Amino acid sequence: MRFVLAVLALLWAGAAVATPAQDFQALLADHWAWVLRNNPEFATQLGERAYDDRLSDLSLAHIDASARDAAGFLARADAIPAQALSPADALNRDILRRVLAREVEGARFGQRAMIFGNRSGWHTNAAGWPDTLPFYGLADYRSYVARLKAYPAQNAAGIETVRWAVAHGFVLPCAAMGGFEKTIQGEIVGDPDASDFMKPFAHRPAAVGENDWAALRGEARAAIRDGVIPAYRAFLRFYTADYAPHCRREIGASALPDGAAWYAFLARQETTTDLTPAQIHALGLSEVARIRAEMEQVAARAGFAGDRKGFVARLRTDPEYFPRSGDDLIAAASVMTKRIDGEMPKYFGRLPRLPYTVKPVPDATADGTTTAYYEPGSPESGRAGVYRVNLTHLDQRPLWELPSLTLHEAVPGHHNQIALQQELDYPLFRRHIAYFTAFTEGWGLYSERLGIPMGLYDTPERDMGRLSYEMWRACRLVVDTGMHTMGMSKAQAIAFMADNTALTPANIEAEVNRYIAGPGQALAYKIGELRIRSLRAEAEQALGPKFDIRGFHDAVLGQGSVPMDVLERQVRAWIAARRAAG
Repeated sequence: MRFVLAVLALLWAGAAVATPAQDFQALLADHWAWVLRNNPEFATQLGERAYDDRLSDLSLAHIDASARDAAGFLARADAIPAQALSPADALNRDILRRVLAREVEGARFGQRAMIFGNRSGWHTNAAGWPDTLPFYGLADYRSYVARLKAYPAQNAAGIETVRWAVAHGFVLPCAAMGGFEKTIQGEIVGDPDASDFMKPFAHRPAAVGENDWAALRGEARAAIRDGVIPAYRAFLRFYTADYAPHCRREIGASALPDGAAWYAFLARQETTTDLTPAQIHALGLSEVARIRAEMEQVAARAGFAGDRKGFVARLRTDPEYFPRSGDDLIAAASVMTKRIDGEMPKYFGRLPRLPYTVKPVPDATADGTTTAYYEPGSPESGRAGVYRVNLTHLDQRPLWELPSLTLHEAVPGHHNQIALQQELDYPLFRRHIAYFTAFTEGWGLYSERLGIPMGLYDTPERDMGRLSYEMWRACRLVVDTGMHTMGMSKAQAIAFMADNTALTPANIEAEVNRYIAGPGQALAYKIGELRIRSLRAEAEQALGPKFDIRGFHDAVLGQGSVPMDVLERQVRAWIAARRAAG
């Protein structure tokens, strides 16, 4: 009997010991459930409805608890030997480790409490709910009303976190915060029916009965009147009375507590390289010189030989280059998207199923923000990708920028790359949260260059627009590192960009403010683009007549957003496979 019991015990123990592959799958499942639980608005957008009545917790206690959770997941990943996993899961483990490691390291800095930027924050995220949340049936509207009722508590928690940041010296520079209060004031209205938050109630879906509709509409109106708008007023009072008077006079990140180490961390994370700020600065100067020589050639073709500045001055001031109305700009951007759509099958073997549309940047945030940006869509919640175009300051939105702008923000840039990533048969974290800026923005900048064979830069003005945009990203390497580590002033950064790009003054001002308020992110574009171009040149040289541009692009995008060293491995594997194909 003892022998039988011993055998059964051994069998039970053996069955209870999971393999490394099983441990990893359990880790993936636990981590993804944690991501959705901690980001309930994001979960809803992905079709997970278990947290529909909740909002993200902005308290510092929760931020720190999340960092501890991430450290626990990282320890679990480290305990699983990569060599015991399949090659695919070994790569998944590597990428998950990087995602977790940057969360853990970033949380060690007091800057973790700087939870809004110079043009956005939890208040602008909330204002976007009518566009980003699903509104199809009764449950959708009930959860939306629940979130409206929960917003005052979220707002209060956010204010308390920022209050801690102010008390400990973690504040944004004054030079970048001009007009921030407008992003709050835009949602403060006297009549709740005039609020953006009432937009979902403009039309009743057939799936919602009239009685339920009337009741929910009344609840929403009361929640906006009695909770949401007072919360925006409270945030405005806090910002004007308690935050703005304590904004930072120095613009460099190095002026913050432990700022030099924080900026070095950001540089590593954003570029996925070990380049130092000094090395990045030198690379930027080199690229500026190279692109400037090309701009001189384009100016000569336009009849401005030896007078690049004269050509740029004309581009910045001649009314013929600017839209007369917001409708004109939206129309021109829309036509450009359809022209590019027609070229896409020539350059890609796989295209995304999810469509995209063109919409204006919301009025509350448009003044002073960037010229355009992309909002990812969601197949699960039935939302298309959005190419947002800024309709303010039309005398600063030249039409010769549109080819580069559209290639970057829509297709083949962000929409194409992100929508394809959402379709990949990979773990959910890789499809939805594993974004590496050097890849994502490097791809966007690389996409601008595809306009050359597409024939989009068919005038000297548009070609100068392309070079100006490339120069813009090269200048970022200089001014971002310069301001945050080398004492460059805001005025010097603006002058450097004005001297080297064809960007209009309003765009330059907005961009420099962006770099001041969000250190490091701007470094990723040029470094990522240069690496993708280098890998393409390597593939063209190695494969000769076997090189296939569609295959190369599919190989680059085929694993979603990845660090630069992972991209190198996947492209070189594609090269080897093409060679072996005979």
